[in-house]
Amino acid sequence: MGQLKKNLGFWIPIKKNKIHVSKFQTDGKQATFQKSLRMTLIIGQMFSLIPVTGIFSNSASNVRFVLKSWKCLYSTLSFCGQIFMTVMCVHKVVHTTTSLNGNAPVIFYGTTCITMIMFFQVGRSWPSLVRHIARSEELDPNFDPGLSYKCNVTCAIVLMLALLEHILSLLSAFAGAMVCHPDKAFYEGFVTHFYPWVFNVLPYSAVLGATTQFLHFQSTFIWNFSDLFVICMSYYLTSRLEHINGKLLAAQGKYLPEIFWKTTREDYCRATQLVRRVDEVISGIVFISFANNLFFICLQLFNTLEDGIKGTGECSSRSKSTPSNLLGGYEAATYFLFSLVYLISRSVAVSLIASQVNAASTVPAPVLYDVPSPVYCVEVQRFLDQVNGEHVALSGLQFFSVTKGLLLTVAGTIVTYELVMFQFTTSSQPDDVSTNTGFNTTGAFSNISSSISSFIP
Repeated sequence: MGQLKKNLGFWIPIKKNKIHVSKFQTDGKQATFQKSLRMTLIIGQMFSLIPVTGIFSNSASNVRFVLKSWKCLYSTLSFCGQIFMTVMCVHKVVHTTTSLNGNAPVIFYGTTCITMIMFFQVGRSWPSLVRHIARSEELDPNFDPGLSYKCNVTCAIVLMLALLEHILSLLSAFAGAMVCHPDKAFYEGFVTHFYPWVFNVLPYSAVLGATTQFLHFQSTFIWNFSDLFVICMSYYLTSRLEHINGKLLAAQGKYLPEIFWKTTREDYCRATQLVRRVDEVISGIVFISFANNLFFICLQLFNTLEDGIKGTGECSSRSKSTPSNLLGGYEAATYFLFSLVYLISRSVAVSLIASQVNAASTVPAPVLYDVPSPVYCVEVQRFLDQVNGEHVALSGLQFFSVTKGLLLTVAGTIVTYELVMFQFTTSSQPDDVSTNTGFNTTGAFSNISSSISSFIP
């Protein structure tokens, strides 16, 4: 045995290249999944999402989905309220002639209902997912002191910006109500102007107005929470992969025994299995998040270029030459510009942060290619085959994978759809209806087909 160690030491300078697991562990506490995502779950449950119990516990066995609980009751009542808003919007679309902006509330509340259903399914799968992650953390603990901080700060930033956007939308609605409904009481004119799909059918009452406004507020933050949830989940998965990458980068080019590569490969395998398990649970949320962002960026960009900056809307205080005591007649322009910048920034953040999961999964390849020839073994080859043969990334219902290249694809799709919108707007002008409508429609459908084919790889 001593002779074997002596001969092995000739090829492997163990003292200089020995890697201890404790080297990668800090003095801080373990960054567990439940601690890191606790604030995110609390925010989600405030808006009736992910109705699970035990989120304040550090034990995975305490996390349960209880159908007969007040959280599930709250989710059910909220879902019924969003169904009511969706039905009222559909009723307005069916019985009146509407434009793109008139159809937007149907999509807004409809996707909110779909999002709530998906988060309810996430809640049902959440206890088993938490237990699976806890087993992985027991085998390979992660000590990332900044993980919880990043999740909490991101929650605060997204919620503050979402609240500011909502306040600006209310200011724009107040300004429009003062122009279009000067003969009504202040609050009655506001809700009548802001929610015409409800109060054109039902008589006004303060209770109905407050309920409608609460449902709209809830729907707005559910829409923002989808992106926030994807971001925080991506933070955790990326941290798990970077924990393994830290070991590999510290060992790059060094002479290490086969057991090191075997252990690290098993850790990497558990991390990639965790990504796939999480993707099975949240892929629907990823899909609805990207679809929502794509549509509403196009809508807000169109509104900003058409009505927001020009101030040519039907109830614009500038177009009616009526002085406003809020933002001098620029309430709508301020809201559209801020909403557009916020939507683009949030969408870019979701795309880049979620794509880091895929980027972190490819880091081991260069390290494995740099393994010295004397210690190259079967485990290194198996590790290489696994890194190069697997595609590790979050996906949107398996229709697309979230990688860095997806951001450019989405940007191209937005430009294409903006051109389609302007084509339809131009073709609807009365001067050229007979000559230009067919040409523009054909071009529009051609652009739609090309954009869909580019969006789905």
